[in-house]
Amino acid sequence: MAKQAVLLLAHGTPEFVEQIPEYLRNVTGGRPLPEAVVLEIQHRYTLIGHSPLTEITLEQGRLVEAELARAGQPVPVYVGMRNWRPYIADVVRQMKADGVEQIAVVCLAPQNSRTSVGLYRKAVEVEAEGLQVDFTEGWARHPLLAEAFAERLRPALSRLSQQAGEPVPVLFTAHSVPCRTVQSPADGQGQPDPYAEDAKATAMAVAARVPEIPRWWFAFQSQGASGGTWIGPTVEDTLTELAKEGVRNLVLQPIGFLCDHVEILYDVDHLFRDFAAQRGIRLERPDSLNGSNLLAQAVAELAQSGLARLKSR
Repeated sequence: MAKQAVLLLAHGTPEFVEQIPEYLRNVTGGRPLPEAVVLEIQHRYTLIGHSPLTEITLEQGRLVEAELARAGQPVPVYVGMRNWRPYIADVVRQMKADGVEQIAVVCLAPQNSRTSVGLYRKAVEVEAEGLQVDFTEGWARHPLLAEAFAERLRPALSRLSQQAGEPVPVLFTAHSVPCRTVQSPADGQGQPDPYAEDAKATAMAVAARVPEIPRWWFAFQSQGASGGTWIGPTVEDTLTELAKEGVRNLVLQPIGFLCDHVEILYDVDHLFRDFAAQRGIRLERPDSLNGSNLLAQAVAELAQSGLARLKSR
């Protein structure tokens, strides 16, 4: 019987501010960014200490491995990063050295896009010669994913609603992508990139599980500095309009991210919170999923399905 394993993929972030220039070259494929952009990102890292994405993702891998063992499928779970250590290529080579023959790959970006999931897949395929690979491309509509976000949202929503003395609305967000990504066919056959619809589908699924939400909206956050137009509406424009409508208390929940990192710890906790306060809005956010057991169960289910498909080949 072929030796099986699971590979979880994530973005990756550096441990130290001094590593950011190298990290950004990885993100852009070697294309240089203006020095002002590099300095600004370094400044953001200094404000939050560091991005815990890698350490949290490694812990998520351990939780998924435990869930698989509990389900009677004890297989090793590896974690690879596209833009930082441990790099996907190095991890796949290690899996080969460990005798793994079949890999169920799950990208920890539930909403499928060629600028994220597609690039992760290519990074695996470059090193996967001789291996059988099952790649889960998108899982934005997985019920346990929605329930994991709802589990985090309910206490934050209840707390702020009690303090405000009235039900508080919610703004869901996901990371923006360049417009060219979603405006042109993603597969050469006329099929559009699914990312925007995937992101909104996750938001809708979460909202459906929290009926106490009086109203909710959706926006794309953290538009890039690489030039060109990125999809919106932006969080800033949305907050400006909500202030005009008289919204004074708001819960913002990023549903495109599975753990704390700079787009949450800086963009939400510093940038958006200050931007909202300047417009008379108190903005709070729920805890990120991080070590959520429901998230681990969702990923374990995806991995089990992939392993079953490999076994049936």
